[in-house]
Amino acid sequence: MNIVWISALGLCAATLIGSLLGFIIKELPHKWNDTVLGYCAGIMLAAATLGLIVPAFDMSETTQWWMVAAGVMAGALFLNVLDLITPHLHHITGLDPEQHVNNKTLNNVLLFVMAIALHKLPEGMAAGVSMTTAESSDAAKSLVVSMGIALQNIPEGMVIIAPLLLAGISRVRTLVISLAIGLLEVVGVWLGFGLGAVSASFLPVFLGFAGGSMLYVTSDEMIPETHTHGYQKQATYALLLGFMTLLVMERLFA
Repeated sequence: MNIVWISALGLCAATLIGSLLGFIIKELPHKWNDTVLGYCAGIMLAAATLGLIVPAFDMSETTQWWMVAAGVMAGALFLNVLDLITPHLHHITGLDPEQHVNNKTLNNVLLFVMAIALHKLPEGMAAGVSMTTAESSDAAKSLVVSMGIALQNIPEGMVIIAPLLLAGISRVRTLVISLAIGLLEVVGVWLGFGLGAVSASFLPVFLGFAGGSMLYVTSDEMIPETHTHGYQKQATYALLLGFMTLLVMERLFA
């Protein structure tokens, strides 16, 4: 249980650290934002594949591989449905101030908060499900997925700040909103851990579901954003660096 709390609080803390940095660095130039986001996308790709989907196939029987594949697709479909009811993250990041000049209403702020929050919950669930496979002697390895998500939570936490401030929200309330979003990830970790612990036979499916949801966010939200401002080469190499970062972490803790 201690390892689950470490994961949950670590993810929340990473979001808060990013939010605090967002108050200092109010807006990154597109070049640096795309590079950082590309690095985060690489981390997410590695966490989804090496930390969730590959272990799911390893755990499943040879005749049940299709259940893991179905879980991956179900996770992507779940996020696709969420995108139908909430705005895309890369449309409301606040990186282009001209898009938010008239964004002064409470409804728009609530839409922004809901979009971020709904994408945070599956991230926490992914970390929580990965904890279910951990043994006491293998605690460090079980944290690889959580560490990957935490790394990308810092710049993501920075992104939360600008739109809220542009919408006229006070600094104190903005920080409270960031804390609430971080706490949702804590809920997600425990929810994922609980689902994974319910049935060992369905654990590979849950792992695949979590991996699919992360792959969807990476492909639909993160990578397209890094290729819209003319800095796709930097973003691509940053993605490779991010992927290798988590790969090295996984090998070190293996």
